[in-house]
Amino acid sequence: MDAVDLEIPLTINCGDATMIGILHGGNQEARRGVVIVVGGPQVRTGSHRQFVMMARGWAREGVPVLGFDCRGKGNSSGVFIDFEHLDDDIAAAIDALVERCPGLEEVFLWGLCDGASAIPMCAWRDPRIAGVAILNPWVRTEDGIARAYLKHYYARKFLQLGFWKKLLGGSVNIGASLASLFAMLRSAGGGELGSGEMDPSIPDQLPFPDRMASGLERFSGRGLVILSGNDLTAKEFLDCVARSSDWKRLIGANNVVRHDLGAADHTFSRRIWRDRVAEWTLAWLREPARQGTATN
Repeated sequence: MDAVDLEIPLTINCGDATMIGILHGGNQEARRGVVIVVGGPQVRTGSHRQFVMMARGWAREGVPVLGFDCRGKGNSSGVFIDFEHLDDDIAAAIDALVERCPGLEEVFLWGLCDGASAIPMCAWRDPRIAGVAILNPWVRTEDGIARAYLKHYYARKFLQLGFWKKLLGGSVNIGASLASLFAMLRSAGGGELGSGEMDPSIPDQLPFPDRMASGLERFSGRGLVILSGNDLTAKEFLDCVARSSDWKRLIGANNVVRHDLGAADHTFSRRIWRDRVAEWTLAWLREPARQGTATN
């Protein structure tokens, strides 16, 4: 059996816990490898098994890929705190990948949703990490979700003929609807996010979207951003970017490649979407350090 076809179960020590991972072999001479970062309630086989299928595809192209369960998730022991505190888990996974693939010169982190959100908050601390891929990153705050609903739900709702027919027909509780709308308007108050000088210490008291931006500011490697068109989480992220001069600059930097997949849902659950994401990621992995401009 070729190394490309090998899937090796690993036990990964992280503090007092043992994490479980699967190494998808790749090429023994590979110089670049990938660690898939999952967060929230997901496990290494999560998101409709997209993680596993993508990892196998990249391994067939010669790229070693490690998927793992964070502490307290899936088959791993320990306690899961939240996606904002995965630094040690990710560092231990990188250690395991490098130990098994000693020829690696660069490690790339790839994550979806709050796994994608965890990556910028830690990648800048580890010089082994050469690139970060964030897909539909989670930036939800009370203010952010209110803005997203106002922009992408209520605005569309008021333009639908069916809504007004229900309203005039008495099947819509106008009092409850107005109360919900006004609550959203109150929550959506506030000005621009994340403007001004970034604190070099990245204090934990900052909202985590600001800590994500601060981490990306300090990260010297390459970036890949992939966003779904049919996903509220991606729309919240775009709203966050639109309101933040820091995020606009970071996403538009010349070392960041961006792709938008218009019809795709949050997990890229159809094969055509998954394959496109896999192709974009593989092309990005094969590129040298970029000095050009971001692409759409």
